[in-house]
Amino acid sequence: MTAVLEGFATIGVLILVGVLLAHLGVIDLPGQRALSLLAFYVASPALLITVLEDADIGAVLSSTLVASAAAVVVTATVYVLVARLVLHRDLAHTVVGSLCSAYVNAGNLGIPIAAYVLGDAALVAPVLLLQLLVLQPLALTVMDVAVAEQRLSVWRILSRPLRTPLTVGSVIGLVLAGTDVELPRAVHDPLELLAAMAVPSMLLAYGVYLRLGPRPGLNDAPELLLITALKLGVQPVVAWAVGRFVLGLDDTALLAVTVISALPTAQNVFVHATRYDRGVVLARDAVFLTTVLSVPVVTLAAALVV
Repeated sequence: MTAVLEGFATIGVLILVGVLLAHLGVIDLPGQRALSLLAFYVASPALLITVLEDADIGAVLSSTLVASAAAVVVTATVYVLVARLVLHRDLAHTVVGSLCSAYVNAGNLGIPIAAYVLGDAALVAPVLLLQLLVLQPLALTVMDVAVAEQRLSVWRILSRPLRTPLTVGSVIGLVLAGTDVELPRAVHDPLELLAAMAVPSMLLAYGVYLRLGPRPGLNDAPELLLITALKLGVQPVVAWAVGRFVLGLDDTALLAVTVISALPTAQNVFVHATRYDRGVVLARDAVFLTTVLSVPVVTLAAALVV
């Protein structure tokens, strides 16, 4: 479990650096937004290309993908029903909340945990690509429709995934993986440099907002608690139940889908909320609370499944 604690410690240090930079006046809220946009439009797409170019396509399409997808669908559906029918949230806010409830930190936490706790970094690939190629493009398309000042054309709605930098980066990475084509060093090396900025810029931006924005944990407490319960309780339980009783996964695969589903809300959700200026405080608080609470949850999940 040392790798789990080390992964969380690394994230915490970078967030604290962002808090310190904001406290010292080095980065203000406009600077925080610039960091988030840099991560969204430049660094994250580069990261996806460099990570996915060596992915095993067969492993991505394994049965663990079904368990992970079922957990996402059940968790997001429960939140959407409560948000729309009980809390009466608007569409854009509901999209952000559903991402907070079901979008796991498969990148900067999932990859090291899969590598050092589960023994194979490829085990995180199915949920990573599920989020990047299905959940994220769908959510961003709905967000575009929700915040648009005028009615969007059908073509603009359907082509939205093709105009999303993160989706484009994912597709390029998968094409490279499927064709075994290698990028020339003159292209690949700059991409790696840009990719190295993705996680740090997300975490620094989050830390800045944590310091300069409203106090965490004091806004929309019932909704925040609902999201936390869904993310750290419902999602991993559904993944485990589907994996064990429906798919009959072996111990390694079952451990992987359960632990990965128990990971906290990804910082990407905060970046998307900032990009569309919807549900920013909710996303920030969800990332904060689920990250803190997921340490014992992930540890317990790994111990129980094994």
